[in-house]
Amino acid sequence: MPQLFGRQYSKQELLEMVGDMTQLASARRAELVEGNERGADLIEVFNASGLCFSILPGRSLDIASAHYQGMSLCFRGNTGDVGPSFYEPQGYGWMRGFFGGLVTSCGMIFTGHPEVDPEEENEELGLHGRLSFIPAKGVVADCGWEGEDYVVRVRGRMREAVVFGTNLELTREISTVLGEKCLRIYDRIENLSVDRSPLMFVYHTNPGFPLLDAGTRLVINSEKTTEWMEDREVGPEEYEVALGPQQDAHDDVYVHRPVPDAEGNVRVGLINDRLQLGLYWKFPVDEIPLVNHWQHFHRGTYVTGIEPGNVSMLGRAWNRKHGYLQYIQPGEVREFHLEIGVLTGEEEIRSFEHLVRR
Repeated sequence: MPQLFGRQYSKQELLEMVGDMTQLASARRAELVEGNERGADLIEVFNASGLCFSILPGRSLDIASAHYQGMSLCFRGNTGDVGPSFYEPQGYGWMRGFFGGLVTSCGMIFTGHPEVDPEEENEELGLHGRLSFIPAKGVVADCGWEGEDYVVRVRGRMREAVVFGTNLELTREISTVLGEKCLRIYDRIENLSVDRSPLMFVYHTNPGFPLLDAGTRLVINSEKTTEWMEDREVGPEEYEVALGPQQDAHDDVYVHRPVPDAEGNVRVGLINDRLQLGLYWKFPVDEIPLVNHWQHFHRGTYVTGIEPGNVSMLGRAWNRKHGYLQYIQPGEVREFHLEIGVLTGEEEIRSFEHLVRR
């Protein structure tokens, strides 16, 4: 039963109070037509819980923006929602279309800074791969009752392919339930090729102001954390608390090996105590064994990255060296589940922290 406006409602009670359920939850499709946003398209998802977000069918069904009760949950880059035809694959050209957003998909065969892998393609692999710039096919935006729950679902599929090479198909579903302050992503990757392929798949999520501010805390139970430049092990005092916007641009990247709960799930949180607002991520550790953590506390581009993935964001060589580089065999299917939600109020935040720390 939906929890709305301080109480629970049955399906029948809600149907007696509205003319159409779009009054409470909806997914509306639109077209972006101006400038370099052409081709990105748009699906606006509304939930009366206060959670609203925008999905781009032309950009791998990535989530370009998200708000809770009027507060942005993510950083928005100055490029806008660049359409797929404007993709620049060479080197760091990926950044010319980095809208930030709640979810930017990285992969499927590479994530990391531009790199040549002599053991595979032996050619330069551009920043973070092609996936975010692949348009979705067979896109469906559905809303409907499933028992006593009213559910919004957006589905589509993307294929990363090259003749004589890669042929990976990603089927994605993003859903949210009326009254809940979370969304769920279910991804299914199938290798349609006759050869094995590297599989590097990371959710580049990008919290920003007002959630991100001086003193915002990362909540994670990490068995081991290393930094990116010297690969040395570090403690929470180095990465746990965010700084405010800094005068000089500087990046830090940490790789966390999270500890799951008894059910095999990992929980990670980002908490703003002043606002009593948080964002959380939940996922199975056997699907997603690493959390990449990017800090870019620079004025004008003030963002942090919480990036769960099956590999680190440090490229092929690092992942191969540390035993994280994975392959997907012909005909094999791999599944990924990610839940992203909002935490509000001291009691809810403390309860979440207890789940992470125990």
